[in-house]
Amino acid sequence: MRRAAFLDRDGVVNRKAAAGRYVTRWEEMRILPGVARGISLLNQAGFRVVVVSNQRCVARGLITVSALEAMHRRMCEALAGDGATIDAIYYCPHEAHPPCVCRKPAPGMLLAAASEHELDLAASWMIGDSNSDVTAGIRAGCRTALLAKEGQSGDGRPDLVAKSLLDAVERILHFEGAFAERLGGAAHLLHGHTVSGTE
Repeated sequence: MRRAAFLDRDGVVNRKAAAGRYVTRWEEMRILPGVARGISLLNQAGFRVVVVSNQRCVARGLITVSALEAMHRRMCEALAGDGATIDAIYYCPHEAHPPCVCRKPAPGMLLAAASEHELDLAASWMIGDSNSDVTAGIRAGCRTALLAKEGQSGDGRPDLVAKSLLDAVERILHFEGAFAERLGGAAHLLHGHTVSGTE
């Protein structure tokens, strides 16, 4: 099983539309600075990169499923041109009510991705810009990172708070590296104890 980095879309990968509005055309899609670099670093570190996005604009009739998926293909192509690979995109097309199993903060999209792509949720991260993203990640059993403005903290108690996707990725890779070093050190000490015990 492989680990994944689950990314919210609006506010993480691309610039969010104004309050009450939605990104419904490719011309409105603005990839945020550092996103391609951040995704590329995740690719190099062996993470599957999976976008998980609430898209209630579909339920509201502001965009069709086919148009949304076409926009996502163009987004993936644009990022691939900068050396960044998105492995899969999941989206919830439903309204907030009645509740569904896929709309964040429900973990349905993450669980579906884990099942379909054989992902280890306990070794994975959810990166988002809202508490509903953090809650979805926690409910799925992932570690979580919140992208927040200066002075803002996450009520959903994320594992780390960052200012951008690239910042979050760099912190995650540092965290993962430090964790691996600690495990390696513990294994070395255990091995040394075992060897000395047999001498």
